[in-house]
Amino acid sequence: MIYRIIIAAVLSLGTVLITGPKLIEKLKKLHFGQTIYELGPAHQQKQGTPVMGGLMMALGATAAAVLCHPLPWNGAWDILFPLLGLSLLSMAVGFADDWVKAVKKRHEGLTPWQKIAGQVIVAAAFTLYCYFHPQIGSRIRIPFTQAEWDLGIFYIPIMILAVIFAVNSSNLQDGLDGLLSTVTFTGAGAWALICVLSIMTAAAGKETAGPAAVFAAAVMGACLGFLRFNRYPAKIFMGDTGSMFLGGACTAVALVMRQPLLLILTGFCPLMSSVSVIMQRYYYKLTHGKRIFLMSPVHHHFEKKGYSETQIVAMYATITTILSFAAVLSIIAAAV
Repeated sequence: MIYRIIIAAVLSLGTVLITGPKLIEKLKKLHFGQTIYELGPAHQQKQGTPVMGGLMMALGATAAAVLCHPLPWNGAWDILFPLLGLSLLSMAVGFADDWVKAVKKRHEGLTPWQKIAGQVIVAAAFTLYCYFHPQIGSRIRIPFTQAEWDLGIFYIPIMILAVIFAVNSSNLQDGLDGLLSTVTFTGAGAWALICVLSIMTAAAGKETAGPAAVFAAAVMGACLGFLRFNRYPAKIFMGDTGSMFLGGACTAVALVMRQPLLLILTGFCPLMSSVSVIMQRYYYKLTHGKRIFLMSPVHHHFEKKGYSETQIVAMYATITTILSFAAVLSIIAAAV
């Protein structure tokens, strides 16, 4: 199993590194460039940078996960199907959004209702699959303990909302060069370790941990490869195509492992991006124009305060590493 996990990470990394230059060249020829929001931070030098770079990550992670899948396959209940399903279908919604931005040159992309409708359908299909899956069901683990919480039928609406919130949080986090790919690299690595430890300690979720570990490692390798092109100054952006793929991937692993509460640790920074936007919006309305942050999501607040993009990425990476380490320790703590 360990060999498959390592090979999946390396194969995904290699695929992204090989396909990256060709994809960048193709997107430039098609003039699929970033449209900069005029009210945002001073990023005008990034105008025209190719988007939809998430395609190379999706290709690398998908190919590696399928080729390194632990045998035997478990038919329709094999959890690689929901893992890829939520990731790739979330990516499809993001791709449509990027297409409108790139071709129509409309910064807003899809309308909010179009985007949320697609996300609800995808999240509902994935949640129902998990609910009826004989090895997942409606019970979730309580971190740092062996206790489980059976949500019953309420699992369906709660997890639909959780999936949508997590995927959109990932999307909001993608605002600086290398930010989301760095944070997700760390978070995906933590999920791979969580899966391995679940197998070693015979913890709940061990039945689905093998394919989930391979998939998480493949996502980690894809993020590392993408950083070759996305680190500051970025040669390509992942776009909604990539951010929603990554958000769907990590959320899918969390749910099939019955550990959605650990997303609070491994995905803390993306989740705080959403929280900062919600806080800013409601505070602005309640106070008739006052703001909590100079700009939301909060990483743009730090930009406005004078931090460089690389400093912000380093800060977020440090926070994610510490909290992801805590998430991994939760599995050990529950076993002792």
